[in-house]
Amino acid sequence: MYTNEKRQTIYTDEEQAYTRLEHETEGSKSSSATSEADARSPLRRKRMLLASIALVIGIVAAWFAPNSVLYESTDDAQIDGHIMRLSTRINGQVEQVKAVEGQLVHAGDVLAVIEPTEYEIAVHRALARLAYAENNAASLYLTAAIATTTAYGSLNSAQAAVKNAAGEKEAANKLLQADQAVLEQLSAQDGRRQLVEAAVAQDQQEMLRVQGKLQQAAADLRTAQTAPQQVSLAEAQAHAADSQILQGKAELEQAQLNLTSTIIRSPVTAIVGKRRVEIGQNVTAGQEVIDIVSLDDVWIMANFKETQLDHLRPGQPVDIKVDAYGRTWKGHVTNLGGGTGSVFSTMPLKNASGNRMKVVQLVPVRIDFDRSQDQTFNAEGLLKPGLSVEPDVRVRLLPRSNTPNTLPGSRAQLRDQ
Repeated sequence: MYTNEKRQTIYTDEEQAYTRLEHETEGSKSSSATSEADARSPLRRKRMLLASIALVIGIVAAWFAPNSVLYESTDDAQIDGHIMRLSTRINGQVEQVKAVEGQLVHAGDVLAVIEPTEYEIAVHRALARLAYAENNAASLYLTAAIATTTAYGSLNSAQAAVKNAAGEKEAANKLLQADQAVLEQLSAQDGRRQLVEAAVAQDQQEMLRVQGKLQQAAADLRTAQTAPQQVSLAEAQAHAADSQILQGKAELEQAQLNLTSTIIRSPVTAIVGKRRVEIGQNVTAGQEVIDIVSLDDVWIMANFKETQLDHLRPGQPVDIKVDAYGRTWKGHVTNLGGGTGSVFSTMPLKNASGNRMKVVQLVPVRIDFDRSQDQTFNAEGLLKPGLSVEPDVRVRLLPRSNTPNTLPGSRAQLRDQ
């Protein structure tokens, strides 16, 4: 007979054995399932990898496909601009150089100074010559006025003297004729005849004196009648003095201009590119002293392949990415150039052998920056000539045209497309 304790022990051992059997069975099943999962895992990973690659390709295609249709771009582009080579207008020795390469300068800033003493002396000398010319002219004008008054006064006096002498001659002639008539009426025995003869002789003497006076008055009149010529001569001398004043003023202006030219200023806001002189160096007129690069007058010169020109037009909007800053500026196509770059090279390629190899040509396209009306363009001086850029021109599919520089529509219309 088994006791209750023995029965409980037997039941417990049987339960433990059954539990171990169940665990072993589940373990074998789990091992089998794991083996099947491990067999299917590479296939699943391969399918997931292919699906991921397809998704990435789809995203990339969705991104670049519209860009390839809507945009034309090139990485062969750079900022271009005018390099101003400032030169001297005078000869002299450099006294100061205030420009440093790479310095930002504004319009009117002093870049260099030429020793001014010689040109200051020239200004003082020109002032003295001008003052002398003005005083000389004033004196000659006064002389001309006096000569005019004297000449016409002498003419009037001579005319009056001639008139008076003519009157005296006429009176003397009448008196002589009257006395001669009385003398003819008297007989030789008349005692009054001697008196009359004496009167006639006296009348004749007076007549000769009056005739001499009239001749002198006539000569004086002829001299006085040159009054207009005398006045013209005096006025001509005065006018000649005026020309000396004008010459003196011109010399003074030239001297002042030379003095002003001793200071070389920047004509625009720019970056100093290169200084070519040092303090103490002697320079001559026309010698280049400093190169500056205007910050306001810059643009993009982009080389597009000839196969890209089909849909490029002036006015099309452009996104301009500057490599140096990673920033983007807005611009627009200005023109498509006048020919390929090889045509304008110093030694254009000429094929005379007849075995020419076809090469895709590059055409320079000018792109100008859009400039805000209420801001100073490029005030920070970031856009410097020579920096590399990547322009993206927003184009639209257009039919081929024989006039690629013809603008099909406004820039606003092109942006809206």
